Amino acid sequence: MTEPVKTRAAFRNINAFHDLPTYRLPAAGWVSILHRASGALMFLLLPFIIWLFDKSVSSEISFAKFKAAINIGIGIYPGWFIRLTLLALIWAYLHHLIAGLRHLYMDATHSVSREFGRSSAVFTLTASIGLTVLLGAKLFGLY
Repeated sequence: MTEPVKTRAAFRNINAFHDLPTYRLPAAGWVSILHRASGALMFLLLPFIIWLFDKSVSSEISFAKFKAAINIGIGIYPGWFIRLTLLALIWAYLHHLIAGLRHLYMDATHSVSREFGRSSAVFTLTASIGLTVLLGAKLFGLY
């Protein structure tokens, strides 16, 4: 008796102009890319974070300057631009935290199924965006 011959998967070169725009990245892929982007954003804005911390805790006068910088602006940057930068930092921190906890949980429990990866990625995206919207509403004075 002869065994059936297994056919190998056919690999082909991709056409970047045709294949890449139609490729649909799964939610776990978006979380992975955004986890790296949020870490890079927090690293690049670290001098701004240090300045914010210094101005907020040094004295009452420096805290007043801090509040004025957020409300009115400072130098060439208007207040809305500083608030948007703070909102980006809030998102970066929340997304990086939640995605990092997701990765730690998956490493600790060996939960590497496709369904868990998809559901935890969707949770990560919705939780980070939802919390950012809530804190952004507070930052922009909606409540």
